[in-house]
Amino acid sequence: MLSFSRAGVRGQIAALLCSAASLPIAGPAFAQSTPERAASDEVEEVVVTGSRVDRAGFEAPTPTTVVGDAELRAGNRPNIALVLNDLPQFRTSGTPAQTAGNTNNSVSGADLRSLGAVRTLSLLNGRRFVGASDLNTVPQIIVKRAEIVTGGASAAWGSGAVAGVVNLILDDEFEGGRVGVDFGASSRDDGYRRQIDGAYGLNFAEGRGHAMVAAEYTNDQGIYGRNNGKRPNLDSDIFTTATGQLMFANNVNFLNATLGGVITSGALTGQAFNKDGTLSPAPRGGESNATATIGGTGRSQNDFVPVSSPFERFNAFGRASYDLTDDLKVWTDLSFTRMWDEFLALPEAIRGSTTAGLIIQRDNAFLRPDVRAALASGPQTFRLGRIFGDPGGYQHYKYERETLELAAGADGRIGEGWHYSAFATHGEVTNTQEFYNQRITPNFNNAIDAVFNAQGQIVCRVALTNPTTDCRPLNIFGLANGSPGAIDYAFAGEEDLEHTTRTKLTAAGVTLRGEPFSIWAGPVSVALGGEARKESFATIYLDPIQAARLLGTFNASGLDGSFSVKEVFGEAVVPLLNMDGVAKLDANGAIRYSDYSNSGGITSWKYGATLGLFNQILLRGVYSRDIRSPAINELFTVRTTSTVQVIDPFRRNEAVTIRAFGGGNPNLVPETSHTLALGGSYAPTWAPGFSVSLDYYRIEIEKVIATIAPQNAILSCFAGNSAACGTLTRDASGTLIEQSGTFQNLARYRTEGFDFELLYRFPLERIAADLPGNLRLRALTTYVSRLQINDGFSIDDRVGSLGNVGFGTPRWKATVSALYQVGDYGFDVRARYIHKGVNNKLQNIVNGQFASRIYVDIGAQAKFGDAQLFAGVNNLFDRDPPFVALRTPTYDVVGRYYNAGIRYAF
Repeated sequence: MLSFSRAGVRGQIAALLCSAASLPIAGPAFAQSTPERAASDEVEEVVVTGSRVDRAGFEAPTPTTVVGDAELRAGNRPNIALVLNDLPQFRTSGTPAQTAGNTNNSVSGADLRSLGAVRTLSLLNGRRFVGASDLNTVPQIIVKRAEIVTGGASAAWGSGAVAGVVNLILDDEFEGGRVGVDFGASSRDDGYRRQIDGAYGLNFAEGRGHAMVAAEYTNDQGIYGRNNGKRPNLDSDIFTTATGQLMFANNVNFLNATLGGVITSGALTGQAFNKDGTLSPAPRGGESNATATIGGTGRSQNDFVPVSSPFERFNAFGRASYDLTDDLKVWTDLSFTRMWDEFLALPEAIRGSTTAGLIIQRDNAFLRPDVRAALASGPQTFRLGRIFGDPGGYQHYKYERETLELAAGADGRIGEGWHYSAFATHGEVTNTQEFYNQRITPNFNNAIDAVFNAQGQIVCRVALTNPTTDCRPLNIFGLANGSPGAIDYAFAGEEDLEHTTRTKLTAAGVTLRGEPFSIWAGPVSVALGGEARKESFATIYLDPIQAARLLGTFNASGLDGSFSVKEVFGEAVVPLLNMDGVAKLDANGAIRYSDYSNSGGITSWKYGATLGLFNQILLRGVYSRDIRSPAINELFTVRTTSTVQVIDPFRRNEAVTIRAFGGGNPNLVPETSHTLALGGSYAPTWAPGFSVSLDYYRIEIEKVIATIAPQNAILSCFAGNSAACGTLTRDASGTLIEQSGTFQNLARYRTEGFDFELLYRFPLERIAADLPGNLRLRALTTYVSRLQINDGFSIDDRVGSLGNVGFGTPRWKATVSALYQVGDYGFDVRARYIHKGVNNKLQNIVNGQFASRIYVDIGAQAKFGDAQLFAGVNNLFDRDPPFVALRTPTYDVVGRYYNAGIRYAF
């Protein structure tokens, strides 16, 4: 709850923050307040995310939430992004459970207002840092607090702050040592995670210098196994009934693709190959359509997708600072992060039909004689659907991301009342990926076309005309019937594939702050400065196979490009009224001009005011124009290819797998948005420890950089949108096979809603004199009245769409926590509420309605001397997710999860 003076609301909230940060147990703690100034006359430097001005007693009109160190450790989450995802203002857009089975493994960013992580700006000690889209790179052990602006802040902090800012403040004056170790596992005897971290800080040179180091190591083994009954509804998928209705069902398996192969055209349609190459009818369950069945012994790709992908992470951070004079401090930071792992990715599934699937010649030498005889009177070829668990083995994903950054800066004072800060930083992220055991398409096609030569040997047909070919015939009928030589020829192994890229950020900036003059209500405070940065992305190595786009599933794209920007900015706080203890009115305005090398100049600005009444009430309002410049991948990515499953309403809701093509656009211009925030807080003097706030927000974004999702393009086309139809390609039979689209400034987004926050902390002796300890209660709620996505083809309100839908968000989301602290012992309970919704408003799924969910987390800690033991349970009652297709960011898919550990300070 925002405060506005040294006494009253500010004093209460600052005291609460200080006491909360010292508590060993906490649910999420929030306060609309900056840290209290020192009682002495000497001004203490304070970094506030919402404003560049560091004026005593000033609060930016944009609501700012502060999350302390203890709160960042609530639930024992493995990174800061997952802590933030527990808060109602954030959408869970990136977690190991959300990135399972893809090439963005375990990347975790912050997504305010469900507008996409690219529209939330993450900072470290108020500056940009390389790899900010992945908060795995910041060691939690040295993060003192996170300051969160829940509204536009581009004028203060630059591009990307459309939805808000997350500023991670380091405990850079830390002294002494601390180490910790913790373990976690799910109630299903999987999901094992262990973490060890440590930090040490000291003063030197009679207190003029300070140095600290920190490191952490995390090993998360991930979670496998969907279709074994351990986790209800995680193996569910959308099924089309005989009447064309869509429904969710568990254990939906393919009829047009099996592990051994199934014939989908000709006289033997519906016959599947057994392990030894004999035929029997494709396994069916209780209900079937042309392409899928519920139950039976068949398989689908869902059976292989991890619930949560594994990862290993090592972080190291070092910082040193030195007071060269009483008026000048210099500092330098060095950070390193490495994330890596290798895991089973989903197998490739080629789903067949009368016109789709693998083309097999009826004279194929690997077909049993009885099968060839049955095909003799039919067409020359037939279609085959197959899941490739073999030959070649299941597809594997291997990656290694390394982040290295060096930053340096200075903070000083000039004359009376003027302060400056300057920094420079350079960082690089090197990312190496290998997605192997994929088909090399031309080799594979040659290998499966096997015939007898004149000597009765089985060879590739191409060998009849090219005896020197490297082709080796491959038997794909049944399981494990391919020879090693054929597999090596037809599939790309680990040694064949590598894709290495490097992202660079070089930035520098300077800010001057002071009070140039005074007016009737007090001094006018200003902040002036400039920044410059260059961002670049380069493909260091792309193996020849991927460069030629020869792989059957995923071909990495080459990407090279860069842009630079130069900026100047200014901010001012003008006191308009200052009646001590009665009313205080401050006006705040900021402006920033940014000159981009690729798109030219653009201006962002804000203006607002705060009105404090009787040291108990604070009213605030702000209106801003914010920007987001195009990301490098949006500008320069060459053609991308992915395989997705969609529902085609033109063909009675037929499920079909298509290729989706995308790419960058160098002609993109920055997004622009306008944000209105109005609200206030109340901290009555007659109820010490109590405060409440309510804020309204409205964000409207234009020139949004986007591509239309394949399913949305199909639905928009079905609704009559000819532009959407133009992105789709069908074969001669009318079967959908491709969707194409590049990044465009084609969309408009609009969202609005309310944030509510209540805090009450009090000693239990207020209730009864003999009750020991303190109780802290918190309630945080976000209500989203609208999240309207206009993608240039259709307009869709995503509020209440809670399946695997981009930007989908609950209408209500809340976190309520209670903490009891008595001496060295503490106990806490937290409830996370998600309002009811549907899978996707654009799809009429008969059982696609989702009931509300409440997840309950508990924790306990005990201190014994310098050691602290802690334990907790997340999702205590093991609430199952609803029916979902593969995964959804909204719900807990892991289930009940235990964690415990020990921390030691010295």
